[in-house]
Amino acid sequence: MNSRKLDEPTNEKKELISLPAKLFEHAQIRSNNVAIRHKKFGIWREFTWGEYFDIVKSVSFGLYELGVRDGDKVAIHSENRPEWVFADLGAQTLGSVSVGIYPTSPAAEVEYLLSHSEASVLIVEDEEQLDKALEAWDRLEKLQKIVVIDPRGVNTIDDPRIITFQELLDLGDSVDGQSFEKMIQTIAPSETAIIVYTSGTTGPPKGAMITHQNLRFAAISWGGVYEFRKNDEVLSYLPLCHVAERVISVANGVYHGYVVNFGEDTNSFLEDLREVQPTFFLGVPRVWEKMLASIQIRSNDATWFKRTLFNFWIKQGGLILQRRLKGKGTFADSIWFGLGWLFVFRSLKKRIGMMRVREALSGAAPIAPQVLEFLMSVGVPVREGYGMTENTAVATIVPSDELRLGSVGKSLPNSEVRIAEDGEILTRSDATFNGYFKNPEATKETIVDGWLHTGDIGHMDEFGHLWITDRKKDIIITAGGKNLSPSEIENRIKVSPYIREAMVIGDRRKYLTALIGIESDTVGDWATRQGIPYTTYEDLSSKDEVNELVSGVINDANKDFAQVETIKYFKLLPIELDHEDGQLTATQKVKRATLTEQFAELIESMY
Repeated sequence: MNSRKLDEPTNEKKELISLPAKLFEHAQIRSNNVAIRHKKFGIWREFTWGEYFDIVKSVSFGLYELGVRDGDKVAIHSENRPEWVFADLGAQTLGSVSVGIYPTSPAAEVEYLLSHSEASVLIVEDEEQLDKALEAWDRLEKLQKIVVIDPRGVNTIDDPRIITFQELLDLGDSVDGQSFEKMIQTIAPSETAIIVYTSGTTGPPKGAMITHQNLRFAAISWGGVYEFRKNDEVLSYLPLCHVAERVISVANGVYHGYVVNFGEDTNSFLEDLREVQPTFFLGVPRVWEKMLASIQIRSNDATWFKRTLFNFWIKQGGLILQRRLKGKGTFADSIWFGLGWLFVFRSLKKRIGMMRVREALSGAAPIAPQVLEFLMSVGVPVREGYGMTENTAVATIVPSDELRLGSVGKSLPNSEVRIAEDGEILTRSDATFNGYFKNPEATKETIVDGWLHTGDIGHMDEFGHLWITDRKKDIIITAGGKNLSPSEIENRIKVSPYIREAMVIGDRRKYLTALIGIESDTVGDWATRQGIPYTTYEDLSSKDEVNELVSGVINDANKDFAQVETIKYFKLLPIELDHEDGQLTATQKVKRATLTEQFAELIESMY
């Protein structure tokens, strides 16, 4: 381990490409410009680039005083907030590695991640996250210090191993600040900047090592597509542990210098979105589906006149979009859409927080084309992209002048995509990660001759657009030998505002069945309007009327598929799936093996 002193010069000349170096540049050039906003108790507080830099500098020096050195791991366990980013960049400044832990991770998973990553310092948000670490601290040999951002209610704050975030800053302020520029000069492009743990759908999460060069390349690639401006604004709401949010809020935010907004908390997301009205927005399918469901609920509860007006213009918007997709849009369409904007689309976009959005991206998982079609028809310029942790979220994007619903587009600048003989999607670029931490076997299997084996199956059409079929390991082979994509069927079912989760079963079976999780908000609203009383989620999902409602959804979805791909039977889940209970990954993906085991009896009852 390198134990370089803060004021020790380096003899190695390195290009300054790290995010801390870019932050230093912003602080020198535009010190008084707003870099971050954070909503607390309903009030938005601003941080300038100068303040941003000063805090990161204090964090980095404070961590140094705690004994953090090059290559050491600093874990961060918190909801999205400015301190998350300050800690992330503070660790990177030292040449150490930041490791994000999902705020919803249960105690056992927290212990695994802290142990596997060999974190020496842990930064937690509050008492809840601290308690998870305290349960396992005696078994974590490497963990030396815990820093608490919000110490309210913490009874162990007198423990000398635990300090507050403010105390970390005070510790850093006592160090000579003239050393910062020398520190960033020692950061090599090929060094690991962050470790991002994968979802762990089929086993323990693997730690993907992302370098400073990977982050820079990702920022440049996405900047080349979206042409970010310094007055652009984003809302940081997806977990910062996720590579996509890390790129948007940290890599892009620092590299391109736009404003990153942190809302009050996860419960105030829609309110925060309406207040910020971002110019760029990244949404995972679950967010877009939830947005669509809320629009449909509001429409159902509107007066006859408003509902009729809404339905008319939604239909018109869809017709205009279809002509655009075929390259047959006209000037008359622009005029007609303008009327729709005045009557419906403007107020609708403002309500869902998309009033100012110039560009929107859907990624992290496949999305049903019908959801994209609705959003685009009302004027939300959303395009689908494709990437993963191992390529720093850099692979493909649908070109703005070549819209194709269902495609994930063409490769990003200076990136390559090809299809292997078995149909697996391979990518290659400077965004390809440095391998899995402490897992050389998995690294060798994933990176072969410079090509990243994504584990996804897909095909390239004659126009060079990539179409994803499914995860390689999730492909269903029926008893009749037919290969089917469960996610395509699941996403079509989840177009309905009444469905939250769908898991198709059928591997080595004679026909397909599904486990369905209802959307409690929309189904609850429907039940209330139908005069159907209920108490709990389990009670609601057990109602015959709800079963009939979902049956209609399944029948409607079945119309879009061949006979062998249709769902023959389904069962409603009696509980809401949850990450803390182990049924979902931290990114809200269904753990198929876990559900198959947990609901084995329910599944077998359909065969």
